[in-house]
Amino acid sequence: MTPQRGEAQLDVDDEAADEEFRAEIRDWLESNLVGRFAALRGLGGSGREHEAFEERLEWNRHMAAAGWSCVAWPVEHGGRGLSISQQVVFHEEYARSNAPARVNHLGEELLGPTLIALGTPEQQARFLPGIRAVEELWCQGYSEPGAGSDLAAVATRARLEDGRWVVRGQKVWTSLAQHADWCFVIARTGEGSSRHQGLSYLLVPMRQPGVEVRPILQLTGTSEFNEVFFDDATTEADCVVGEVGGGWEVAMATLGFERGVSTLAQQIAFRRELDVVIETARRTGTIDDPIIRDRIVRAHLDLEVIRLHALRQLGRDPGYEASVTKLLWSQWHRSLGELAMDAAGPTAIVVEAPYELDELQTLFLFSRADTIYGGSDEIQRNVIAERLLGLPREPRP
Repeated sequence: MTPQRGEAQLDVDDEAADEEFRAEIRDWLESNLVGRFAALRGLGGSGREHEAFEERLEWNRHMAAAGWSCVAWPVEHGGRGLSISQQVVFHEEYARSNAPARVNHLGEELLGPTLIALGTPEQQARFLPGIRAVEELWCQGYSEPGAGSDLAAVATRARLEDGRWVVRGQKVWTSLAQHADWCFVIARTGEGSSRHQGLSYLLVPMRQPGVEVRPILQLTGTSEFNEVFFDDATTEADCVVGEVGGGWEVAMATLGFERGVSTLAQQIAFRRELDVVIETARRTGTIDDPIIRDRIVRAHLDLEVIRLHALRQLGRDPGYEASVTKLLWSQWHRSLGELAMDAAGPTAIVVEAPYELDELQTLFLFSRADTIYGGSDEIQRNVIAERLLGLPREPRP
């Protein structure tokens, strides 16, 4: 069949190379997820980061030693330089194998690409090897108690004194800060600045006087989120990515990377959760309810839409379209948590003493936050309306 205008022709050679790569990563996972690592299958992930953290860290380092860390990075920075389609294959096969959630996501998928795109050669040489080897873990210092998803409203400040940045302020909802060695922090460095102006993107060591991490106990009974207090914590003068005062653009680039190819693995994890919900509905008999069946069908179709949208965005420069992706999956996943409880029936409200949640209960409770963290739905709608559709700005207080 002759391709229509605007359609890309299938490159048979590329397709064959992708399938060869698929066989390579599948064989490696099957050969290495054995012994002590076999017990890690399915562990970790959103709401479950407390599960076997040290063992999953060991697995991550095992992957790195075999060259399976930072596979999307350019070869000159220690990665494999995979094509977009090969990155898709990698994440699909990793999720398909039910391998444990990796602990290095923030460094590998967010900060690393940001440094490769916008960092200095000195910053790349200093930080990329530690991320690639999973020897230095990172957290993200964006949200604040008075700012939430409105990144332009951050109040944390940093001033340059005697060749070092001195940071004072508070961050909140900081994932895995209790394990992190470093934090990429958005701080206000311009005196008298407001909103998007005067922000800088700083790299701050966590293990120093002046940094306090306080865990936040969640409904799930776990504490992967934290408050982080900077009380005159310091970092070197050259630990600013991009221009001083130009942190907004760098922060937006990081968010674009956050919603890139790795989100496809998220779709596969969602598919696995949906399968558990369907199996639960069959076991409890709730699948005989026509309303439950209709909701399951809708969940299946909507997940396909999310996947197709994510595929359409691959290879594009990170932009405001990423806000559409965030809206789609966050609302879908929250609805899946509600469907899970209805599929489970009365047993959904029963827990083992003292407070042991099953998989679907954890899904429901953690998914309540999906429309808030990573940029709330309200903020995403404003971004889409104002910056993508060109609608009038919402009145500011």
